[in-house]
Amino acid sequence: MKFDELDSKMRVYETAHDISVLPGIYMVARIDGRGFTKLTKEVHPFEAPFDVRFRDYMIETVKHLMNCGFKVIYGYTESDEISLLFDLNENLFSRKHRKYNSILAGEASAKFSLLLCGLAAFDCRICELPNKQLVIDYFRWRNEDAYRNSLNAHCYWRLRKDNFTQADATKKIEGMSVAEKNELLFSYNINFNDLPVWQKRGIGFYWEMVDKEGFNPKTNQQVISKRRQLKVDMKLPMKDEYSKFISDIIELNNIE
Repeated sequence: MKFDELDSKMRVYETAHDISVLPGIYMVARIDGRGFTKLTKEVHPFEAPFDVRFRDYMIETVKHLMNCGFKVIYGYTESDEISLLFDLNENLFSRKHRKYNSILAGEASAKFSLLLCGLAAFDCRICELPNKQLVIDYFRWRNEDAYRNSLNAHCYWRLRKDNFTQADATKKIEGMSVAEKNELLFSYNINFNDLPVWQKRGIGFYWEMVDKEGFNPKTNQQVISKRRQLKVDMKLPMKDEYSKFISDIIELNNIE
């Protein structure tokens, strides 16, 4: 059998179940750390509940993903997860799920592993969102999840540092209201509202135009030009303000 015939025969088994995102559908990639609880608590112990070094590794990983060939207009990270919103007109790899999933998981794993100086792995899945409002709702969901997880984590680890066992700490905060969890932290002289914003709301990444000073050798003059720059926002808004924030990013990138 000639190679071309063999190639055609076998390639169908590789591509028979390819799924592509239809035109006009928003794509959000959700990238999660695989086994990061063990990785960050046992293999490479980080400070709990939040570690600046781990935060910075995640920031650098998102920045890498937003510069690795895809048209990403917004990135978001909280804990060990990353969400990326693509330009509505992104058509790289014909919008095939398997290409986006494999490339983004591989790029994230490679970048984070280099920063960690150890092995780390991420998985990826593509969310197909048929309208702008669902995109806003998606990021609102992750933003509010960050707040909930942060409050729980601060309560849990404060109790653990007070010699509560894992089971007892979990049981104590189980079923507590938000107000009760805030009161628990306050009993340890911790005001949750005063904690760093990035711990409670996650971190956003988006492109902005900035003035760049240069020199024109032809006119022998200093000139100002516009350059696109990636903004790392560690003080994201919440609730309705965050929804408007996401809506504005979509509109500014002409993907209405």
